[in-house]
Amino acid sequence: MNNKTIIGIDLGTATTEAAVFCNGKAEMIPNFNGNIVTPSVMGIDESGNFVIGEKARAQYLMAPDRTAIEVKRKMGTREQISLGRQSFSPVELSSMLLEYVKRYASQYLAEDIDRAVISVPAYFDDIQRQAVFEAGKKAGFTVERIINEPTAAALSYGISHLEEESHILIYDLGGGTFDVTLLELFGGVLEVKASSGNNSLGGKDFDEALIRWLLRRFEDKYQISLEGNIHAMARLKEHAEQCKVALSTREEETIRIPLLAEKDGLPLALEETITRSQFEDMIRQLLDKTHAPIQIVLDDGGIDKEDVDMILLVGGSTRIPLVSRDIEAFLGKKPQSEIDPDFSVAAGAAIQAGIIQGTIDSDESIVMTDVNPYTLGVRVATDYSTDHMSVIIPRNVTIPTTRHQVYYTLYDYQNAANIEVYQGESRTASRNHLLGKFLIEGIPEKPAGKESIDVSFSYNQNGMLNVSAMLTSTGREMSIAIDMMESGEKERIDVSDWKSSPFAGDYRSILRRGEKLLKNLQQEEDEESRELARELEDAVYQLKKAVLESDLEKADDYEEDIRNLLDEN
Repeated sequence: MNNKTIIGIDLGTATTEAAVFCNGKAEMIPNFNGNIVTPSVMGIDESGNFVIGEKARAQYLMAPDRTAIEVKRKMGTREQISLGRQSFSPVELSSMLLEYVKRYASQYLAEDIDRAVISVPAYFDDIQRQAVFEAGKKAGFTVERIINEPTAAALSYGISHLEEESHILIYDLGGGTFDVTLLELFGGVLEVKASSGNNSLGGKDFDEALIRWLLRRFEDKYQISLEGNIHAMARLKEHAEQCKVALSTREEETIRIPLLAEKDGLPLALEETITRSQFEDMIRQLLDKTHAPIQIVLDDGGIDKEDVDMILLVGGSTRIPLVSRDIEAFLGKKPQSEIDPDFSVAAGAAIQAGIIQGTIDSDESIVMTDVNPYTLGVRVATDYSTDHMSVIIPRNVTIPTTRHQVYYTLYDYQNAANIEVYQGESRTASRNHLLGKFLIEGIPEKPAGKESIDVSFSYNQNGMLNVSAMLTSTGREMSIAIDMMESGEKERIDVSDWKSSPFAGDYRSILRRGEKLLKNLQQEEDEESRELARELEDAVYQLKKAVLESDLEKADDYEEDIRNLLDEN
C-alpha cells in the first residue's frame, strides 16, 4: 500500500492553493515566498526562463505578450497560448503551475510529494476534466481523484458538522467559473443532490465590465481607442481588478493611470472615480445569469427554495456585497460565511486526500456521494432521426449507479450493432461528446425488431463508466470500460500547412464556412452551442488532416459532416 502523503490542490482561474490534512485538520501549504495564495500566472522572462506565480504576475504589466493569465478557462480546448515566440497548450501551461505546486509542497512537507487530489468546477465536462488530469500527470502527480469544487468546499464544512441534518446550497463564484451545488448532510453522509453552473462566468467578467466602461470614458475624452494596445489593456486590467476588490469594502475608488497612451506625441492619462453603486450596475446582468443554474439544481434536487437550510459562499468573487444581496433576494435566505471562501476548496480537497490515504479516522470520517453533472446515453435511430440521443443515466443522478435500457434491431436480418456512448444534453447524439464505442456481433438474423439488446451503464465514484451490451436471446455480451479521467488528450498533428496540399482548393470553401460558423459558436454561452462548436472544431481538424494526407475518401466524409452541421445551424 502506498502511504505517501496526498495533497489537495485548488487549481483556480486567478489563484491556486494547496493543502494537506495533518494533525486532525486541513493545513494550507505556503509557496516558496511564504504565501498561501499563488497567482495562476505563467510567463517567460527576458532571459527565456519560465516564471510562475508572483514573478509571472509581476511581469504581466511590462510584458503581457510573454505572460499567460486565466488559462483555466481554456482547459479542454485546443487553443494555443503564445508566450513570446513560443506557443503552449492550456494543459502544458497548467502542468507548469502544478509542477511548481509540487516543488513547493515537497519542500514544505520535507518529502517528495507526487500524489494529489485536484479540484475542478462541478460543471466541467469530461473533456475539461481530462485536461486537468493530464496537466496533473504531466506535472509528475499521480492524480488520485478529481473532485468537484463545491463538493470539496462542503467537505471542509461537513467534517466538523457530522451530526447535522440539513440541505446546503453551495454557491461557488470564482475568478473564471460559477458552480452551484445542492447537498444533503445527514448522519455523517454528505450527499450531492444536483449540480449546475456556467464555465464562462466569474470575477474576470466583472473586471471586463469595468474595463469596457473605462475604455468608453477614455475614448469619449480623447477620441482614441485602446483596443489592440496590449500594454495599455494590461494596465487597465490590473487597475480594474484592484478597483473591484477595493469596492467590496469602500463606497468609491479612484483609478489613476498617469501615462496610459499617447496622441500626437502627448501623454494621455486616465483618472476616473467609480462608486460601488456604479460598479453594481455594471455587473447586475452578469449576476442574473446565476439564477437559472440555481433553479435547475433546486428542480433537479426536488426541493423548494424554502427547504434550503443553509447557503454557503465559496470563491473570492462572493466577497462582492451585491452577490450576497442578490442571493438573498432570489432565495429569500441570507447566505452564511461558515467557511473561508478562498481556502475551503483546497482544504476540502485535502480532506478527500486524507480519506483516500487513511489519515482520517474512519469514525470521524464523512461518507460522500456525488452526481454525474452531464447526461449519458447511446446513439439510436427513431422514426424521425438516425442520430437520436437515448438517455440511460440522466444528469444529476447519484453515483455510483447502474442503469440499463433495452433496444431492438433496426432492420431485417441485422447481425451486428454499433454501440456509441455519448455525454451531453443535446437530443442529437452527434452534438454531444463521444466517449467510446464498440461492436456487438452474432445477432441472430431475424426480422427487424425481433431481437433485443440490453445496454447497461455502470458509473462509479472514481469516474469509471462501464458499458455493456448483451443479446437477450443468446446471452452474448460485449463491453467497454471508459475511464473518464485516464483517456487524456488525443495526440494531434499540426495541420496548419493544409493549404500546401494539391487538393486544398477542393475543400477551401467548406473549411472557410465551417471556421466562420465555429468562430460564432465559440462566442455563445449555451451548452448546446458549445457542444456543436466542439463537434465542428473536430470535423474541421479532421478534414484538414485528411487533405494534408491526401486521403480524399476521408476528406469527402468530413466535408459532408461539416455541411450537415452548417445545414442544421
